[in-house]
Amino acid sequence: MDAALAPLLVSVLCLLPAASAARAFFVFGDSLVDNGNNNYLLTTARADAPPYGIDFPTHRATGRFSNGLNIPDIISEHLGAEPAPPYLSPELRGAKLLVGANFASAGVGILNDTGIQFVNIIRIGDQLQYFREYQRKLRALIGEEQAAQLVSQALVLITLGGNDFVNNYYLVPMSVRSRQYALPDYVRFLVSEYRKILSRLYELGARKVVVTGTGPIGCVPAELAMRSQNGECVAELMRAVNLFNPQLVDMVRGLNRAIGADVFVTANTMRMNFDYINDPQRFGFTNVQVACCGQGPYNGIGLCTPASNVCANRDVFAFWDAFHPTERANRIIVGQFMHGDTDYMHPMNLSTILAMDREGL
Repeated sequence: MDAALAPLLVSVLCLLPAASAARAFFVFGDSLVDNGNNNYLLTTARADAPPYGIDFPTHRATGRFSNGLNIPDIISEHLGAEPAPPYLSPELRGAKLLVGANFASAGVGILNDTGIQFVNIIRIGDQLQYFREYQRKLRALIGEEQAAQLVSQALVLITLGGNDFVNNYYLVPMSVRSRQYALPDYVRFLVSEYRKILSRLYELGARKVVVTGTGPIGCVPAELAMRSQNGECVAELMRAVNLFNPQLVDMVRGLNRAIGADVFVTANTMRMNFDYINDPQRFGFTNVQVACCGQGPYNGIGLCTPASNVCANRDVFAFWDAFHPTERANRIIVGQFMHGDTDYMHPMNLSTILAMDREGL
């Protein structure tokens, strides 16, 4: 062995017990879970300027579409780990690989043509390819057997679907996809394509995967500003959600049956969000329609920029910008990930998964 490499190898091996205590975490999907990959791309789908990050620990924009922490960050807190770094970050090397990686990219969907207006984003097929690349780096670092164990014991989160509606099917009147498919047929197509993505994740070694449904996209400030007559959630978009989510759950259950194990867990993010939209006072929100940061009706027009209106108290707003929750809303959502009953997490929540793992079940 090269004498110069010996200290590095020793330091990595010393970190392995600590890394196994806090499992690795891998994240795939769109802007709800992107923590900075798009910062490294020439794209308009970015959150790398103030006031994004105003409540982040550094008070700086990081590429997260939030005033502070996003859903993966808060899950990492529960895992007792630091956030999984963006895959494109130059800091993701050496011992940092043991934490996991975030492959998500704002703007992407289940379909490759979703988000084409953003030009340069990491489509889901490329995210999976990066996962393969990551595993090659991991094997070079800790060896094949330990790398396979780290991946199989890791927690995986995947969030897709919303953009396939708001940034594809309903993006413009008479969109290509809406001319090609009636909505029920489009939903069936999306679910069949999503099954291929999840099957590929399983082939790549993922064994504990949380699959989120689509949230109430008809209720986000952007859609209220563009389509709502009286502030009510947009019926056509809610129809899409109500078609998509049950079929997603059925597909995931079928996939688990085919595998013979509960590899995939579904998260009912529609209900998690709708709880506080329907009963804001119960959750301490005073506003569940207007975005904290933006402009125009409901602060739902355009991007959140330094020139936007910004609310003084983010904790009483459910939405940070035209599409994305505040950190406080994200914490409510992750609370259900961790502790929700089977109406929220099926067949089990994350606390149950972690407890079973500790007991070796």
